Amino acid sequence: MEAYVKSHVEHGINTIEFFHPQSNSLPAKILEALAKEIHFAATDEDTRVIVLKSLGEKIFCSGASFDELVAIKSKEEGLRFFTGFAHVINAMRKCPKFIIGRIQGKCVGGGVGLAASVDYAIAFQHADIKLSELAVGIGPFVVGPAVERKIGTAAFSALSIDATNWRSTDWAKRKGLYSEIHETVENMDEAVDRLAGKLAKSNPEAMAAMKKIFWKGTEHWDELLKERAAISGTLVLSDFTRAAIEKFKAGTK
Repeated sequence: MEAYVKSHVEHGINTIEFFHPQSNSLPAKILEALAKEIHFAATDEDTRVIVLKSLGEKIFCSGASFDELVAIKSKEEGLRFFTGFAHVINAMRKCPKFIIGRIQGKCVGGGVGLAASVDYAIAFQHADIKLSELAVGIGPFVVGPAVERKIGTAAFSALSIDATNWRSTDWAKRKGLYSEIHETVENMDEAVDRLAGKLAKSNPEAMAAMKKIFWKGTEHWDELLKERAAISGTLVLSDFTRAAIEKFKAGTK
């Protein structure tokens, strides 16, 4: 199957689904398409609530595309690539509709950033998380503010520093990343459908006002995340990072 981002609106629920054959990774085109769909949903009169999901069973999202990371040749290219993550997070932040995350599998790097940027994350019990950026010579600079906002500075620091260690789904829920955990995919989907159905019938003005309150203090993120993208875009050019990424890619083949 080819990579895609698609959306479908029914009964006020806008389901945005993404897929990439490389473990639901996020190349620039997928990031651009995700931001575009979220922006559309934000202004669509037929959309009352958004469900963000990915195709597959074991992995929700594996983060940045390593193929595109190693292809970056300049600071400008690096800034452009990592700004793609900033655009998605900021689109989710500014969207006046609640976004429910259906987290059916593991989250790595940028995938943790997506899970942290939804307003209510409902997860399967095997949705462990890992911020692996330092392990490949970078750091979770762009997704960091979203993750830290959700789980706190101490937990974010631990997750960022111990970059090769998985944290369990239970750990993620205790820290506030996930709102619910379910033992079966069927139960998870029932919970997503139940909440989405209720929100689709709720007052859109009240939900928009609530979302502004929940995201209070993030108004400067347009500039902040661009600054963070520049840091990652510079680090990805270092010999250390390139060697680390190549080593990681070789280990996954």
